[in-house]
Amino acid sequence: MKSVLITFDQAYYERIMALLDRLGCRGFTYLEKVQGRGSKTGDPHFGSHAWPSMCSAILTVVDDSKVDPLLDTLHKMDLQTEQLGLRAFVWNIERTI
Repeated sequence: MKSVLITFDQAYYERIMALLDRLGCRGFTYLEKVQGRGSKTGDPHFGSHAWPSMCSAILTVVDDSKVDPLLDTLHKMDLQTEQLGLRAFVWNIERTI
């Protein structure tokens, strides 16, 4: 199993939720308001008067077979609207309860 952390501009929320449903990624933790900036490009997301946009994040644990389809689709979404900001990070899950 893998853990996937998806950080994204709030404008992506509905599309990402639909993608998780379509791929059968049922369980997740949703963090509605997170702040940050990309390591290479894109505007900061600080929720301030200077940088008003905000990010959200979803942490989901999925079967290994779902990681590539999830990342491939997220990457395509990011390429369509690069300035919004969308990233995904994957970790191995050693054990769960």
